[in-house]
Amino acid sequence: MSKYKVFVMRHGEGAWTKENRFCSWVDQRLSEDGVKEALACGHLLREAGYHLDVVFTSLLSRSIHTAWLLLEAMGQEWVPVVKSWRLNERHYGALIGLNRAEMALNHGEEQVKQWRRSYDLTPPPIDKSHPYFLEIYNDRRYSTCDVSKEDLPKSESLKDVLERLQPYWDGTIVPEIKEGKSVLISGHGNSCRALLKHLQGISDADIVNVTLPTGTPILIELDENFRPTKPMQLLGDQEAIQAAIRKVEDQGKSEHRRNAPRPPWMTTLTSAWN
Repeated sequence: MSKYKVFVMRHGEGAWTKENRFCSWVDQRLSEDGVKEALACGHLLREAGYHLDVVFTSLLSRSIHTAWLLLEAMGQEWVPVVKSWRLNERHYGALIGLNRAEMALNHGEEQVKQWRRSYDLTPPPIDKSHPYFLEIYNDRRYSTCDVSKEDLPKSESLKDVLERLQPYWDGTIVPEIKEGKSVLISGHGNSCRALLKHLQGISDADIVNVTLPTGTPILIELDENFRPTKPMQLLGDQEAIQAAIRKVEDQGKSEHRRNAPRPPWMTTLTSAWN
């Protein structure tokens, strides 16, 4: 029997999704479609009769904005929104800003899939020569983290994401759930995948094939020991959800956006993979 329920969702579509670029820790707003997805998610939960007591987000605007819009659509704007860097997207290191389809064209779709989806493969770290280094590490949102800016990651595998996320899940989120509160986590593709791997017991090999659509709530039901009592449920129109999953998977295929403009610094970064 299920004792606890928790909602996990990837934020609505981000602005860089249309450019098919690795966004990671670069702060981007939602696209127009992302705003619609977040509102639709809130309407879906409201119509299903769900109520929320607390929402957890990352420190990135697309995650926070999704939570705000969702709560607005539910008529529950008063619900607390708690933010932590530990729910941030996976840090893609030197890949940040690169076009995924161009990477697939240069290195093969399977290799890009491994960089995007594998459990323990870590991209090259970002360094001070990277065009987004200062934008990320000079951002004052990270000045109040529970680690110093110097100790924030410079690159992460999915395994690394789970390792920095799990203490927050165990120490902050789980106590709220145990108190009987209805919790929603508005995270990112990889922070949600890492948490689902932990909660659903997904193997290192199988997590490669787990793709989460944007703006789709996932219902997780757990027993008193926080073990799953049934498979996770992606809520909403199932045909639309499968189409959204295919859209995310296609981002790593070379036939998409192969003519995307290439900034000058991209040649230097991509050449490191040859």
